[in-house]
Amino acid sequence: MNFDFNKDPFENFLKSIHEAEIKSQSLGLSNHNAMALTTVKDKQPSSRMVLFKGLVRRGFSFYTHYDGRKGLQIADNPKVAAVFYWPYLDHQINIQGQAFPLTEQESDLYFQSRDRLSQIGAWASDQSQMMNSRDEFETQVKFFENKFKDMKIPRPKEWGGFHIMPSEIEFWFQRESRLHDRFIYQLDGENWKRFMRYP
Repeated sequence: MNFDFNKDPFENFLKSIHEAEIKSQSLGLSNHNAMALTTVKDKQPSSRMVLFKGLVRRGFSFYTHYDGRKGLQIADNPKVAAVFYWPYLDHQINIQGQAFPLTEQESDLYFQSRDRLSQIGAWASDQSQMMNSRDEFETQVKFFENKFKDMKIPRPKEWGGFHIMPSEIEFWFQRESRLHDRFIYQLDGENWKRFMRYP
């Protein structure tokens, strides 16, 4: 473990995810940037994996359908939690905070960086809604492939990004016999309060 508790938490995070990227590539693994996102509606938590897409104004960004389950839950209650876990590094990062929509310009820019079929999928999928059959979805995909043939695909208005502005970031490192290390950053005004927790 090479962790400097005196550093800014985002500096430590960027170092961690860079190490995860290098290690995952050496192991032939994908999605080193996967994070478990938890939202809550009516006191019922709901979790799923999403892909972290970079720090935006010191917030952890990801993209989704605003009208899908997580988008609607965030609109109802923007308090969320997220976890990065890299078992090949014996390391996880736990985040608590609040999710805010990214700007339309930021969502447009990222949408245009996606591969074309992913762009089509954003139009074809009524995310989280009941689907009668796979054929129904594939028919929608073909419809939008034809609709946008030989043209630039615009971003659907109901698709875009969020960034999680953290109130707490925990860096967890596995040690033998479950004697783990837990380094906590808690936002206190504009500064970070630093302390450790028992494992």
